[in-house]
Amino acid sequence: MTSAKKSRRWSWRGLWRLFYKSVLLFIVLSIALVVTLRFVDPPTSAFMLARKLDARTAGDADFKLRQSWLDIDQMSKSLPVAMIAAEDQRFPDHHGFDIVEIRKAMTPKRGKPARGASTISQQVSKNLLLWSGRSYVRKGLEVWFTTLIELTWPKRRILEVYLNIAEFGDGVYGAEAAAQRYFGISAKRINSAQAARMAAVLPNPKKFLVAKPSAYVLQRQRWIERQMRQLGGSAVTDELLK
Repeated sequence: MTSAKKSRRWSWRGLWRLFYKSVLLFIVLSIALVVTLRFVDPPTSAFMLARKLDARTAGDADFKLRQSWLDIDQMSKSLPVAMIAAEDQRFPDHHGFDIVEIRKAMTPKRGKPARGASTISQQVSKNLLLWSGRSYVRKGLEVWFTTLIELTWPKRRILEVYLNIAEFGDGVYGAEAAAQRYFGISAKRINSAQAARMAAVLPNPKKFLVAKPSAYVLQRQRWIERQMRQLGGSAVTDELLK
């Protein structure tokens, strides 16, 4: 074997070892991060950091990000019920991915827009740890982190983090900041109608406004309130929040 062939062989071996070690390091660090966040409240999220960066890049000196952490047992019971009713009604039963909704999304009905199938667990994964946009790499990481979250966090913790990092308006993150901003009260005092309106804007909180709800938002709010009642109100979350 010539020296050139030996050099190429060792070069490929070196690259493979580097790749293997990098993947192993990523797995170890990502598991450590997710396990830590089960017990430690995240001070920010990937989406919040990205919004701050966008404002700075645009030279928007007046931009102010609002977010204030509030433990889930201090929030109104209507809030987690509204989020489940609006975003993920199979949340108590699935393991991170709603197979029923995924199948519906893959086979949209003619004349109707394609629907999303992201669960609350998936939204926590991407909002907390990833970036916006669509790519196979980001989707693969979303699946990985969602799986880790479901394996290591109880449903209560997933809901708690979601309620504290979800975007309810431009620069307004978390239920406490949203309740104070739009209703002038703490998330402890939010009623079912207010919780439903907050949940109603989640598909696009920059387009749909809590403070100035469009006819669509009000219609969606009423639908969410009906779903909350049909799910049994706080009974749907009582077991999850123990």
